[in-house]
Amino acid sequence: MNLSDLTRNAYMLRGSLARRGYMRWWHSFSGIQPQTGETRTFFVEFLVLNPGLGGDSPILGQHPYYKKRGISPSYVCVKAGVFPDEEGNGGRQLHAFYPVSSLKATGSPLVMQVEDCFYSEERIRGYVDVTKEESRRRSLMTDAGAMEWDLEIHKAVSCNTGILAGSFFQALNALESYWHGEGVKSFFRGTVTLDGILYEVSPQVGNGYADKHWGRGFNRPWFQFSCGRLFSQRTGRELRHSVLAVCGCCPRFLFLPLRRKLLIQLTYTGEDYDFGFRPFVLSRCKWETKETNKRYIWHILAKNKDAVIKISGSCTKEQMLELKYENPRGVKSRLPLLAGAAATGTIQLYRRTSGGRELIDTLHMQQGFCEYRQGKT
Repeated sequence: MNLSDLTRNAYMLRGSLARRGYMRWWHSFSGIQPQTGETRTFFVEFLVLNPGLGGDSPILGQHPYYKKRGISPSYVCVKAGVFPDEEGNGGRQLHAFYPVSSLKATGSPLVMQVEDCFYSEERIRGYVDVTKEESRRRSLMTDAGAMEWDLEIHKAVSCNTGILAGSFFQALNALESYWHGEGVKSFFRGTVTLDGILYEVSPQVGNGYADKHWGRGFNRPWFQFSCGRLFSQRTGRELRHSVLAVCGCCPRFLFLPLRRKLLIQLTYTGEDYDFGFRPFVLSRCKWETKETNKRYIWHILAKNKDAVIKISGSCTKEQMLELKYENPRGVKSRLPLLAGAAATGTIQLYRRTSGGRELIDTLHMQQGFCEYRQGKT
C-alpha cells in the first residue's frame, strides 16, 4: 500500500539479527552529462552487516584470514556505481568499507553518517575512491574508480508491505528478508561526478527509486522489478506520479520454507492496486522467468478480488551488472545477482466485473529497475 513509514526505514537490527543480520538502503537515479548529453543511471547503497559483532576495524568475510577461521563479517559498506550503457560498457561498482564503530545513526527519521558519507530521508552525499591495487583484492569485491554525489531526494510514492514487515512477523522470523519501499517513486536533484566527469541529476531525468531490505539472509531466488516511467496507451502521456513495484519474498513457518510470494503494487493515477500482501496466503499469482541468449524476460499474472494485472518485462544481459555481496554468514553466492536499469515492457491493468474483466489501461515501461538471482545460494 502507498503508505510512508519512516520507522521501517530506520536503523533497527535487534537481538539475534544484530549478530547475524543485515540492512541495506538502496538508491538509483539517472544523470545527464551537460556537454555530451549522455545519460547514465547510477546507484548508491548503504549496507550494514552484523553490527552486533563490530569493532574498530571492518571484518571482511572474504578475507583469507577471517574466511579460514570461520569469522563472520561485520562492517558498514558504502556501495556506489553506474550501470552499463546502451552498448553494455562502463558498468562498475565501487566499495568502501568502514568499521561499525565509525557509524553514527539516529532513530526515526533516520540520519546516518560514516566518515564522508551521509544519509537522510531528504539527502545523500558522499565519496568513494578505489585504486586499481585495491580492486585486485578479492575480499573487497570492488572495481576501480571514483564517484562523488550530492543529491536531494523527494520520495513521492511508498510501498508498505503492511503486517508482513511488522514487529509480530519479525519476532517470528517469518521472512528471510524484509522489504520496505519508502521511495519506489523518487525524484532526485543534484550532481554526480564519476572519474572526474560531472553529471547533472534532475527530477525530469530517469527513474528514481529508493528502498530498504533487512533480515538474516538474502532472498533465494532474488527477484525485484520496479518502473516509475510509465506511459499510458489510453492517453498517450507519461504518468508522472504512477509506479510499479514488485518484490519477491520467501515466507517460512516454524523455520520451514513455504511457497515463494510476489508482492506487487501498482500506483496508477492516484489509485493503488496491490497483490500478494496477505501473509501465509497463497496469492493468485503466477510468474516465470525466461532466459534467451541476449536477455532475461519476466511474465507475471496476479489477481485480487477487484483487479487483474499482467506484467511482461525484460532487460538485456549486456545492460545488467553483477552486484557483489556476502551474506551475514560470510558466504558469497556462486550464482550471480544481476541488476539493470534499462528494463522495458508492458502492464495490462483490468477491473474485475461480474461478466469477466474490463481493460482499464495498457502501460508501457521504460528505464525499469530489476534485480535477479536464480536458484539457491
